Amino acid sequence: MSPINTGDCTFEVGMEIGSQPAKLESHMLRRTSLSAILLALPFVLTACNSSDDVAAQLVSPAESGILKVSTRNGSTTYYTDRFEQPAGPEYDLVNSFAASQGWEVEWDIQFSTAAVLRQLERGQSHLGAAGLTKLASRDDRFTTGPMHHRVSEQLVCHRELVPLPTTAEMLEGLDIEVVADSSYVETLEQFISAHPSVTFTQTEKRGTEQLLAAVFEGELDCTVADSNIVDINRRSMPELAVVMDLSPEQQIGWYLAPGSEDLAAKAQEWMSSTAGLAAISNVDTQYYAYISEFDFVDLNTLVTRMENRLPMFIDHFEQAAENTGIPVDLLAALSYQESHWDPLARSPTGVRGIMMLTQNTAKSLGVTDRLDPVQSIDAGARYLADRYERLSEEIPDPDRYFMALAAYNVGRGHLLDARKLARELGKNPDSWTDMREVLPLLADKRYYPKLRYGYARGYEPVHLVQRVRNYRDVISSVLQ
Repeated sequence: MSPINTGDCTFEVGMEIGSQPAKLESHMLRRTSLSAILLALPFVLTACNSSDDVAAQLVSPAESGILKVSTRNGSTTYYTDRFEQPAGPEYDLVNSFAASQGWEVEWDIQFSTAAVLRQLERGQSHLGAAGLTKLASRDDRFTTGPMHHRVSEQLVCHRELVPLPTTAEMLEGLDIEVVADSSYVETLEQFISAHPSVTFTQTEKRGTEQLLAAVFEGELDCTVADSNIVDINRRSMPELAVVMDLSPEQQIGWYLAPGSEDLAAKAQEWMSSTAGLAAISNVDTQYYAYISEFDFVDLNTLVTRMENRLPMFIDHFEQAAENTGIPVDLLAALSYQESHWDPLARSPTGVRGIMMLTQNTAKSLGVTDRLDPVQSIDAGARYLADRYERLSEEIPDPDRYFMALAAYNVGRGHLLDARKLARELGKNPDSWTDMREVLPLLADKRYYPKLRYGYARGYEPVHLVQRVRNYRDVISSVLQ
């Protein structure tokens, strides 16, 4: 359905053809009188209320015990992790706030920021938590909630673009695309305002992370994204180059339905409290602090560590390989990818040891000390072997190993989703060549809403497999 604004009212109109709604283009709506639309099409009155009316149609969480929250799938908002559990910065912050009030959270997952804001405007959600940039235009439309982080909007291009644009004039002729109805549109328009020959397109079909992936794959020259989104995704998309900051630091945080001043004040009070600040700190530690500047693989470092570290652990890799049937060079390469063969490695997310096991995975495998390299290597090998054994025997090697590595990284559930999607798209789910094309679609809003486990950063397992294969080639030459 398409929203039509008429003064203080918003109507949704739509025509059903089979099971799919027929979309009305904006120019058609402009050429059709409202009376004709109302006569010809079924309609639903969705918003013809004052701000007070919008807030009133929502039952207060203080009364119902339920906080209705709209968000979007994304690495900085809400997603299902490789252990098939909901996660994300906004997910954690909202849950902490709700728990402090004794409320449950009812999550409403939307495809885009614009859709999240529509839910607030219609009175379908109390709170929008989707990394929303604080804008004067949004302050006028909604109740402003607490802001929890600062980001800058960055122009991101493929690093092989020559020359990399450093001025607005240099953007002329480049293929630039940004998310429609986002703060990026306003920022980019201001940046190129004095240069009418510079153009860009807006899209409603791809989100920020999908546009970054398109730049990484060479489909686009440049896009615009918040710095925190760029930082997370550059780890698995090394060809992304941050060309410049297009904006000073801006606040991101929560907006609420119009007329929700009391709830906004309660949220602001919590976020400014010791508990709220601790929750923000925990989010920083878990999702951002571990991100470092990504460099291309330094083969000299790998060679050095093969000389001074690998000899200390090679016997354990060989024993684990004998016990599980996983090739020794593959185990060593995976371990290098995970920890660079550091038995004391740890991340703020709670992953530890030479095979970087989570506490839950380690416990399920009988590990009593994740920092013990013998236990860690044995458990990591058994876990990878389990991912391998659960795959169809019809998948040929080495493809089956590559898919086991993908499951090790993103979770078996997401891999199964990708295999199902491959079949639907007419691709071979037993071929890694096809699967490496399908896995990234787990982050594409055209597909993930229909999948059992939903959104996943499907590019990460693809790039992990590629890195492990590269490491394995080098390690194999020494072990032979």
